[in-house]
Amino acid sequence: MTASHSDSLVVLFGATAGAYGAKLGSDERELILLVWQVVDLPSKKVGALHKSLVKADNLDLSDQCREVTGLTAEGLGKAEPLDQVLQQFSQLVSSDLKGLGRSSYTLCSDGQSLIRQVLHPEASKKNLLLSDCFYSFYDLRKEFHTCYPNSAAVKDQTIKTMAEYLGLGTDETEEDFGVWQVKTMVAIIFSMLSESCNHIFTEPETVKYKYETGPCSKSETVDSETVIRARGLPWQSSDQDIARFFKGLNIAKGGVALCLNAQGRRNGEALVRFVNSEQRDLALERHKHHMGSRYIEVYKATGEEFLKIAGGTSNEVAQFLSKENQVIIRMRGLPFTATQEDVLGFLGPECPVTGGKEGLLFVKYPDGRPTGDAFVLFSCEEYAQNALKKHKEILGKRYIELFRSTAAEVQQVLNRYMSTPLIPTLPTPIIPVIPPPYTIATGSIRDCVRLRGLPYTAGIDDILEFMGDATGDIKPHGVHMVLNQQGRPSGDAFIQMKSADKAFMVAQKCHKKMMKDRYVEVFQCSGEEMNFVLMGGTLNRSGLSPPPCLSPPTYAAFQTAAVIPAEAAALYQPQALLPATRSPQASAAAPPTVTYYPAQTAQLYMNYTAYYPSPPVSPTTVGYIAAPPGAVAAAATAAHSPILPQPGALVRMQGLPYNTGMKEILSFFQGYQLHADSILVLYNFSGQPSGEALVTFPSLDLAKKAVAEKNGQLLGGRYVQLYLV
Repeated sequence: MTASHSDSLVVLFGATAGAYGAKLGSDERELILLVWQVVDLPSKKVGALHKSLVKADNLDLSDQCREVTGLTAEGLGKAEPLDQVLQQFSQLVSSDLKGLGRSSYTLCSDGQSLIRQVLHPEASKKNLLLSDCFYSFYDLRKEFHTCYPNSAAVKDQTIKTMAEYLGLGTDETEEDFGVWQVKTMVAIIFSMLSESCNHIFTEPETVKYKYETGPCSKSETVDSETVIRARGLPWQSSDQDIARFFKGLNIAKGGVALCLNAQGRRNGEALVRFVNSEQRDLALERHKHHMGSRYIEVYKATGEEFLKIAGGTSNEVAQFLSKENQVIIRMRGLPFTATQEDVLGFLGPECPVTGGKEGLLFVKYPDGRPTGDAFVLFSCEEYAQNALKKHKEILGKRYIELFRSTAAEVQQVLNRYMSTPLIPTLPTPIIPVIPPPYTIATGSIRDCVRLRGLPYTAGIDDILEFMGDATGDIKPHGVHMVLNQQGRPSGDAFIQMKSADKAFMVAQKCHKKMMKDRYVEVFQCSGEEMNFVLMGGTLNRSGLSPPPCLSPPTYAAFQTAAVIPAEAAALYQPQALLPATRSPQASAAAPPTVTYYPAQTAQLYMNYTAYYPSPPVSPTTVGYIAAPPGAVAAAATAAHSPILPQPGALVRMQGLPYNTGMKEILSFFQGYQLHADSILVLYNFSGQPSGEALVTFPSLDLAKKAVAEKNGQLLGGRYVQLYLV
């Protein structure tokens, strides 16, 4: 019952149980009042004025609501729920239109908030289907500014200021709340229709019915004023879930980009691109609104960040994503030998893939090796649901994981695997300049505390306020914020206390205390454990897990030189970030701690991240400088006792069972003259086995023989792939 140019308007006004005016809908409170009146534009006649109370699930009204509306919880308790009020609205509008000899209409509201920020989000949460009339409406403020360009800016307009500009009566006390607003809006519309203005309502605002998926190219220009970052999302959230969270706002086509962590898994964040800055600003008002039981943080982001996540350059990906309105499913854990026919057979006839083989996209390393990931297109939700039912079913001898995915995730995963390997392009080694005696101490004394779950916006001052009286027991320069790979706060911090007793007391006092609407966990720990985590390891109830990419023996004491694996390559000194406190004698005797990473030709493609703990603070006394080339060369020359030494040939193993150890690998290569020092098991960011290992053979001929004879053989129930490096 809408048209691009309707002869009738339905002037609509509403209120919630919370904020009023410009902040309407920003606090997630439910609708409690609807007032409306039909206006016939050609004849300037009006229908009856209707006012309906709405029974909210939560009748706890805010002080502002009670003061402004005069409504009470008792009165609202007798009202009808939203679904019935909307049904009455439709029936009464139809009746009034019929009385005026009209059939079509368009809504007209005071601003955007009632339609976009209240009705659509609430209907979505309550699984109510709004009629078509709520997807098209006129914003009276915009129409007024178009008609009277010398009036106040749109964002500063209110019903009262528009009435005052026209010289209309503005005594709100003469009528019930809502009634005066609708009557005044109607009077404003009639003034705009007068001969002096002759305003025509022709271009209504629109609300998108559904989110449209689509690819994004890195060559596109994305306005930073249209992008937000949503944080705290459930890990299983899809792009459609995020679109539903922002229901009522218009997201650009392909505008939801789920962010992935270093392991290619979703990290609870997404970048969302809206069609214009106005929609983005409304999205920011949904900061800390809820998705299920979790509140979602919403912040400004940039177009550059969006393109980094969602943009792609691959023609293969662009062709794959060119089929619009497809449901994308990600498959993970495929056997490396799996073919298109194997995947189609696994999915079966009950979930046909769009375009057959053309609807499959295998993810590969730059050298063409499979990663075990693939993306699949389905033409409808039913086929996708059938595919998801096969989650963790077996293909070959491996169980396959299936998840909903997005066009942006396809781009991210392909960008991650097809880009130049990270390891050969490590940053210049970072060496701290720490004036003694403010080094970060190690040891087993539990005189430190770890804060976990900090708000990402928390700073040092917030932490000191959180600690309260215990701040007097913090060692000088003893607060250490932990930053992630992008240099942003990770939500963790470590604090060095003056004694173990002080650390115990603050952990007892502050554990699960609130900071900026989030409770923070506080644990007592030692300096050694603190250093371990800052180095990139993990500390949890299961104990310590090593920093990424190094097998556990390498980091047993943080002092063993590690070489991964063969020839000279980019040098990086992670320990330089966290120097241990040593005596001069010990420092002189101990060899320098260096870690080698392979040259670009090695193509190991291991996970890698550099952890950048922030310098000690209060005040800042630590700066970081790039190590000069001479220092790097000297450290490399001084390094000795490598784990993977000796001349020979290197073989990479892929597809190992995750419980495989050195003993099993030695048994697998029995007769090939290997020993324990020849094997390096690789670990991922979480300190868990990655399913890969590096093996050094005494000669190239022996390595070639091993690859020829053992490639594709079983180890612990899994087929192992061997490659010469």
